[in-house]
Amino acid sequence: MTTTTIDPAQARLFDSIAHEWWDAHGSSAPLHKVNPVRLAFVREQALAHFGRDSRDRAWLAGLDVLDIGCGGGILAEPLARLGGRVTAIDAAAEAIAVAKAHAAESGLEIDYRQSSVEALVEAGRRFDLITCMEVVEHVADVPVFLRGIASLLKPAGLLVFSTPNRTAHSYGTLIVGAEWVLRFIPRGTHDWNKFLTPEELTTALESTGLRVTETRGIGFRPSRGFELSDDRRINYIGAAVHA
Repeated sequence: MTTTTIDPAQARLFDSIAHEWWDAHGSSAPLHKVNPVRLAFVREQALAHFGRDSRDRAWLAGLDVLDIGCGGGILAEPLARLGGRVTAIDAAAEAIAVAKAHAAESGLEIDYRQSSVEALVEAGRRFDLITCMEVVEHVADVPVFLRGIASLLKPAGLLVFSTPNRTAHSYGTLIVGAEWVLRFIPRGTHDWNKFLTPEELTTALESTGLRVTETRGIGFRPSRGFELSDDRRINYIGAAVHA
């Protein structure tokens, strides 16, 4: 396999905002706010899948975890605190530098790499739990990317993913609202045409031998913030296992 899934333009864009990864009021503010929701879903799915005790604070202990598209480490750090042996990759060199520095300040051991899914496949790596949050819509070749993930997932492993849906609601919220009007995130971060519907992503994962077991919406209410919901029109999160 060759490194074909990294989009250089996307890597440059995320390099340009790397210094803001841990600024909860900057361009990464939405990620900080949605992170607890993502983590709650990971916890729900992982506890059930691996048969872990919900009372155990280190419920990822002994598991090899991969966070794809880790950015500055907003998700990778809590996964490490929960006991996981975490490897985290991103295409953006500056983001990895920020992630390494923040983990060192926090006393966390995380194997951060500027790398690709394909490089890990070539290295023969395998993982019990893979998280891939808001990444598939940024890669250059979705089928190759998903085949790589399937190869990296151990036979009894669990994949947790999230991505925007391709609907009028997501265009209005993420493109018009977040990028053009409110400028929460840099303009050009998203290409709506690259968004995948839950049905499209389910079919694409099935073609790699992975079976989607759950999908939930990620919604937002001004009074409560981000939350898991049944409304998948803007963004959704899901889990998959080997069929």
